[in-house]
Amino acid sequence: MTAPIVELRDVTRSFPGPPEVQALKGVNLSIDGGEYISIVGPSGSGKSTMLNILGMLDRPTVGEYRLAGTPTSDLPEDDRAAVRAQFIGFVFQSFHLMARRSVFENVLMPMSYSGVPRRERRDRAIEALDRVGLGHRRDFLPGTLSGGERQRVAIARAVVSGPRLLLADEPTGSLDQRTSGEVMDLFEELNAGGLTLAIITHDQAIADRANRSVRISDGRLSEAA
Repeated sequence: MTAPIVELRDVTRSFPGPPEVQALKGVNLSIDGGEYISIVGPSGSGKSTMLNILGMLDRPTVGEYRLAGTPTSDLPEDDRAAVRAQFIGFVFQSFHLMARRSVFENVLMPMSYSGVPRRERRDRAIEALDRVGLGHRRDFLPGTLSGGERQRVAIARAVVSGPRLLLADEPTGSLDQRTSGEVMDLFEELNAGGLTLAIITHDQAIADRANRSVRISDGRLSEAA
């Protein structure tokens, strides 16, 4: 039996006080390969902490995070960074593109860290931009693009290294309704191609598009009805 892509076992994340704050409280979550899941909750519910744990940007205080069956909590930082670069793609609300680099250079950048052979990088960047419909914008600077186009560049950058898990944090939060729908359609095409997708959002309409939804409230997780 194949191990889940993501497995959180009794994960608690505490931050020292006073008073001590428990941002996550005994969380259990399993995500299978190819799943499309939303994690929905209001501001302050623990969503950002959950993203940081899932993305290996932070460690549980208590409990275990297994990625494709491999325990991660005790890995040294260099090993965690290598696993993160090879295995996980990130898309954020505010794009995080390098303003003085072209669209093409932005998409090339993560492959320096994820182990993609240098000879493959150019073709992979072109393919990723074509995939999100921006092959014709390769030489543009991000500041000259619309918000929707910038998010598409961010998605191309997130998937160019071939991650198995894509984490999207409020990916439509800066976009109008029509553009949000186009970006979500693109995520769903990627998921249909086999990519495991976790969308973290406060927007119930976005959450409802997923095949499965879990709710986070006051640091506790529950399956949505």
